[in-house]
Amino acid sequence: MRFFYFLFVFLMFTSCKAQQAIVDVPTPVMSKPIPVPEDSAASATEVPYHQIPDYPTSYEPQNVAARMVDGLGYRYHWVTKGLRPADLDYRPGETNKTVAETLEHLYGLSLVIKNAALGLPNIRPTEMPAHTYEERRLATLNNLKEASEQLKAASPEDLENFKVIFQRGEKASEFPFWNLINGPIADAIYHCGQVVAFRRASGNPQQTGVNVFMGKTKE
Repeated sequence: MRFFYFLFVFLMFTSCKAQQAIVDVPTPVMSKPIPVPEDSAASATEVPYHQIPDYPTSYEPQNVAARMVDGLGYRYHWVTKGLRPADLDYRPGETNKTVAETLEHLYGLSLVIKNAALGLPNIRPTEMPAHTYEERRLATLNNLKEASEQLKAASPEDLENFKVIFQRGEKASEFPFWNLINGPIADAIYHCGQVVAFRRASGNPQQTGVNVFMGKTKE
């Protein structure tokens, strides 16, 4: 009888310790993106490329080029939405640009894209406006939207006349539209990817639900 009594006490003791151990184990916390605040300068409906525009009516070259710019605009809209001061100051290493400096470069690329569609030269050196984060973001998106609209309004023949022009003083260099595709447009998409990675590293991942394939965001 005493054997069963001690067995009962032993089982109760081990059961209590097991429950305590279970209580002491911290509950795993799933990593979730930090909620992104709405744009302070304008609402989503006022900021271009909240979603990608409807398909062009044909696969003519000017529409394909415009669609590339629209895809860039949609990516830029969401990778730059809701950045905090800590995100803007973030850099992965001493030799890397901060996110704010990367956004300045993206603004410059958007100017080159817009100027090519408008037939305007890119004056060097470029004087960057003293934008706030919200102002620079909106100006970049407006540049891309204007370029896309200009391309959609053009004819296939016009596309051959869209030159990338760099002017420094009296000297000017001209390049065909091909260089805009593999240069500033592709470069801007690349840097959007950098911002995605940098903001994740600084603790503020891009908002979930962004679908670059469909061009729409599930909010």
